[in-house]
Amino acid sequence: MSGQRPVVALTGASGYIGGNLMKKMEGYAEVIALSRNGERRDNKKHVTWRSCDLYSLSDAEKGLQGADIAVYLVHSMMPSAKLTQGSFEDMDVILADNFAKAAKKQGVKQIIYLSGIIPKHSPQLSRHLKSRLEVERILKSYQVPVTTIRAGLIVGPKGSSFPILAKLVKRLPFMLLPKWTRTKTQPVALEDVLGALSQSVGNEELENQTVDIGGPEVMTYQTMMTKLADVMGTRPKMIHFPFLTIHLSRLWVRLVSGAPKEMVYPLIESLVHPMVVQEENTVKPISYGSVRFEEAAKNALIQEEQSRKKGGSKPSILTSIQEDVRSVQRVPIPEGKNVDWVAKHYVKWLEDVLNPWIKTTVDQKLSCQIGFVYSNTPLLELTYSYERSNTDRSLYYITGGWLTDTEKNVRGRLEFRKIPHKNQAIVAIHDYMPSLPWFFYKYTQAKAHLIIMALFRKHLEKMMNYSSEKEVGSDVASIKNA
Repeated sequence: MSGQRPVVALTGASGYIGGNLMKKMEGYAEVIALSRNGERRDNKKHVTWRSCDLYSLSDAEKGLQGADIAVYLVHSMMPSAKLTQGSFEDMDVILADNFAKAAKKQGVKQIIYLSGIIPKHSPQLSRHLKSRLEVERILKSYQVPVTTIRAGLIVGPKGSSFPILAKLVKRLPFMLLPKWTRTKTQPVALEDVLGALSQSVGNEELENQTVDIGGPEVMTYQTMMTKLADVMGTRPKMIHFPFLTIHLSRLWVRLVSGAPKEMVYPLIESLVHPMVVQEENTVKPISYGSVRFEEAAKNALIQEEQSRKKGGSKPSILTSIQEDVRSVQRVPIPEGKNVDWVAKHYVKWLEDVLNPWIKTTVDQKLSCQIGFVYSNTPLLELTYSYERSNTDRSLYYITGGWLTDTEKNVRGRLEFRKIPHKNQAIVAIHDYMPSLPWFFYKYTQAKAHLIIMALFRKHLEKMMNYSSEKEVGSDVASIKNA
C-alpha cells in the first residue's frame, strides 16, 4: 500500500454505514475492509478485504495489522452464534476491548467511533445508551487517541431506527401516541454522518474529542412521523395515549415492524431521552448537517425501493449454519483479587458447588478437566494458554471432553477478562461446538450453564459483602477502642 494515503481499517465494512463509508474513503485512503466473511469478497484498487471476528483478540490483532487509523462501527444487538446467551451490553464489552487492545498493539494512531448522543441531564440512561458510553470509555482505555462521533436517529435506507419508523407510518392507519413521541430528537441524514466520519480521519484536532452531530431541525418523534407520512403520501390518524408504556410500545412496534426484538427493545427504551446536539460537543462544520429531514427521508425511501426492485435480499442475521455457542456473563471481582484469581477460583468453586457428583483436576500447567467422580472420561477438558493470558485476562481453549464435538470444535474457548476501570469481569464461552444433539443441548446443558454462572455471580457478591461487613466491623471496633 502507498505510504502517501492513510491506511484505514474499517469494521463493519459489509454493513449499512460501513459499506457507504468505504466508497467515500476509496478516494483518499487505502482501506482494510474487515468482515466476518471477508474471504468471500474480492479485493479491488484501494480496498483489501480481511476476515475478522472481533470476538477473537488474535483476529482483531491480525485485522488491524498495518493500519494507521481504525474506524469502529460495531454493535452487537443481533445474535452472533446459533445460540447466543447474554446481554448485548456484555457482548459489546468484549468487542470493544479486543478492538482497543489490538489497536494499541498494532500502533494505530487514531480510533474513530460512531456512538449515540448521550443526554446531559438524564438520571437513568437506557441500556442502549449506557452500553454506547461504556464502549466509548473502553476504547479510550489503551492510550490510543479516540474521536467519538455521536449521532441520534440516522435517516438512511437501511440500518435500524429509520426503517422501523417508516414501517410504522406505512402500515398503521391510526397510531396511538405514547408519551415518548413528544420527546425531542435531531435526526441526521446518512450523507451527513458519512461526511462527519470522513472528515475525522487523520484529523489531529479531533483526537480525544467527542463530537455531537445532527441535522438542521430539532423536532419531536410525533412531528417526525407526521413529516414522514407526508413524504410517503399516507395520512395515519394520530391519537395521544400517554398510558401506553415503553414496555407495551416495544411489543406493538415489534409486531407492526416485524423487526427482531433484539433490535427493537433497546432502541425503543432509548426514545425517552432527548437526542439533541449539545452545544459543548459541537465542532464546526462537522456537527451541523445540511440535509433536511424530508429530503433525507425521500432519498432513503427511493434507495430502498431501488434496492428492492434489484432483488436486494435481506442480510442474514447469522453468517453460518454451524451449531456454535456463545455465552457471556458479567461477574464482580472481589476486592484485592484479579481476573486470574477469578478464573482459578471458578474451577475450584465448581467442584465445591457440584459435590459429590463433579470433580475437577488441575495440572501444573493450569489446564483442567471437569467430570463425574466415577468416570475417567472428562465432561470438559480446558487447556490454559500462557501466551494469551495475563492478570487481566485468562484464556482456556476447550480441547476435549465428552460434551465437546472434537471434530468441529476448532476455536472453542473459555475466557475471563477484566472490564477496564471497573471491578467487574466478563466470563465468556466462544465458538463452542457441543456434542449433544442440538435440541437436547439447548434445554439441558445450556440452561445448566446459565444456572451455574448465576450461582457463581452470587457467590462472588457474597464474598464482596462479607469483606465489606468485615471492614465495617473493624472500623467500629477501632472507634470504640479510641
